[in-house]
Formats: sequence, C-alpha cells, structure tokens
Amino acid sequence: MLHSCIPRILEPAASIYCPMEFRQLGYCGLKVPVLSFGTGTFGGRGDFFNAWGNSDVKEATRLIDICLEAGVNFFDTADVYSKGVSEEILGKAIAGRRNAVLISTKATFDMGDGPNDLGSSRHHLIEACEASLRRLNTDYIDVYHMHGFDAQTPIEETIETLDTLVQSGKVRYIACSNFSGWHLMKSLAISEKYGWARYVAHQAYYSLVGRDFEWELMPLGLDQKVATIVWSPLGWGRLTGKIRRDKPLPEVSRLHSTAEQGPPVPNEYLFKVVDALDEVAKETEKTIPEIALNWLLQRPTVANVIIGARNEEQLRQNLAAAGWNLTPDQVAKLDAASDVTPAYPYWHQRQFTRNPKPV
Repeated sequence: MLHSCIPRILEPAASIYCPMEFRQLGYCGLKVPVLSFGTGTFGGRGDFFNAWGNSDVKEATRLIDICLEAGVNFFDTADVYSKGVSEEILGKAIAGRRNAVLISTKATFDMGDGPNDLGSSRHHLIEACEASLRRLNTDYIDVYHMHGFDAQTPIEETIETLDTLVQSGKVRYIACSNFSGWHLMKSLAISEKYGWARYVAHQAYYSLVGRDFEWELMPLGLDQKVATIVWSPLGWGRLTGKIRRDKPLPEVSRLHSTAEQGPPVPNEYLFKVVDALDEVAKETEKTIPEIALNWLLQRPTVANVIIGARNEEQLRQNLAAAGWNLTPDQVAKLDAASDVTPAYPYWHQRQFTRNPKPV
C-alpha cells in the first residue's frame, strides 16, 4: 500500500503536499517544520562547495518556492558556505518574504587570514553576526549556531556574547553544532548559572550509517531538552540508493571528493543497510532516501532534518519523506541492520538492562 501523501508526479502544485508537521525546538517556544532546506548548495565557490552544488539566485528562488509550497519555511546556511555567498544568495531569494521564513546560520570557522577571523570570541562573534545580517539582508537571525566548539575561548565569554546578541534582538535563539557531550553540558551549566540564553538545539551528524550520535548526545538531549537538527542525513550520499554491490559511484557524487567523504563506512556494513532499505522500499513503495529520512524523523530528540538538493527533482523527492511513518517493524528492521558495537563505555553500559534506553 502507498502511504505517502505525495504522489509520484513531480509537477508543482501546492495541493499535492500534506500539512507539514511542526515540532518544538527543544526547551523554547519556537516551532519548526520537521524538514528544513540546507543552502550549502548555493554559490558553489571553491572545489569543496562546488561538490555540493552551485545554485544561483534564480535557481535558489525556485527551490525556496517549492519548499514553501510544501510548508518548509526553515532554511539553514553558514557564513563559511562559499565564503558568505550562500548567505547572500539566500538573502536575495527570500527578498520580500522575510517574515514568512525562519533562518538558521552559523559562525566559528575561518572567514579570513587574521588571528581573530575565527573562533567563538566576543570579537569574532559580533563581527560574524553583523556580517551575516548584512549578507542575508535582514535585521535578525532566528537560530544562530556555533558551528564548532572553540576550546581557546572561555565558554563564559561565548555564551555571554550570544546572550547579548539575543537581548539586542539580532538573534532570537542560539544553538550549537558538532559539540561533544561535555562541550554542550558545560555550556548549558554556564547558561543556567548566570541566567543567560541557552542552546535550544544541537545540529549534528546522524544517519542510518552514522549512529554514534545515539551513544552520548541523544541521552544528553533527552535529559536537558536540547533538540536535534540533523545534517547529512543520507550519510554523504551513501543512502541515495545509487550505491550498491558491484556498482561504480555515480558520475555526480560528493564521495568522489576526498574532503567530502565524511567518516569511513565499511562497504559490507553499507550494503547491509541498503539491503534492509530495499526490503522496506518494496513494502512501502517509497524510495530509499525517503525511508532513510523518515527513519530519522522517528528518532528521539529529532526536531528537524536538513535536506539538500542540487535541483528541483531531488528537492521534491526529499520533501516526500514527511507526512507518513514507517511501521514499528520496519523501524526495527532498519535498527538491526544499522546497529554497531558502540565505543567504551557505551558497550559496557548496554549490559545494565534496567537502565532507561534512549532508543
């Protein structure tokens, strides 16, 4: 039986989409759609980002139109994406409809050659935020992420600066990305100690072939009410259905770039997961990417999954991941195929069966 509310046709029509589900973004009042659109494909400046995509303003505007038709009004970018060009294109593509969308952007990584052109210091964050606002052509950022943890800047300095940006109205909510458990927990403790704004979400890598997130960060998120925004949900393109036994990589794939392969995934493990996805695809009449994305939407703490697309067809296919649910048996089948022995101490903790389990 076909469960999807989106038929297999690709022509644009607002009526083909189910109402988009919105979820609360952690311990705050903001509600976000379960899918957001990642704009790392906008601009394509440099080999690294050109491997993602190179949408110009015209194409970006069309992709955003399609997202809004489907009820996806949340758009994710970062200052380092094509050295600011992604933010510039996004700002132009949403011109005249800023109040209809939510924008997430990030700071921390290199934006210049100077010693203060990176990190989470007060100096850099204030400059980075102002620059993002200019490029986006807006006077506020809905969700502002620390793109990574800066071990050289006192956490108090970072959080106090972010709190100042919130109090000024330039930032509405703060979040982090790619933190380890202690980075996030210590940051939350400092926010609580001083009454400053706290991270409401953690943007993290999570997929059927990358479940390390479940070991520590997911239980922390459950305990501290920190939502998860998932990036690279298809495991760097490994879960598109195009990579199988005895088949070469597609001509267009991020996996051709050494810098874009992400963490190593053993071939036999990947093929085992794809085999399980194939079985569920036959049962549901869904595509492999739809199933992989929908599996994530049923995981604890996940409030939002970032989807990307090089073109309109890919975007419409990814949007079809929402509006339906895998059955518990199908979820269990995918869980079993993708399970791995966790690192210590997590494998040791599994033997205590009375402990509450996060998954």
